Amino acid sequence: MRILISALVVAAGTLPSSAETVLKSEPLFLAPFEVAFVRDAACPAGKVLRVTGVVRGLHRKKVCVTLAAEQASRATATP
Repeated sequence: MRILISALVVAAGTLPSSAETVLKSEPLFLAPFEVAFVRDAACPAGKVLRVTGVVRGLHRKKVCVTLAAEQASRATATP
């Protein structure tokens, strides 16, 4: 019984989530090509800032994008 419960817990933890996490502030560190979504005042209503990490020495790519309605309504994380 313990093995079954353990397997279910591991399987639930490894399933991919369909929603992107929207942060309140831009993360300090991002791996190259890693993407973070940030709720920022620089973007108009209904859009979030998509920040893409780059190789050392270059500036991050920042673009305002619209998230799908179901993704935008999910829980918001704090860094």
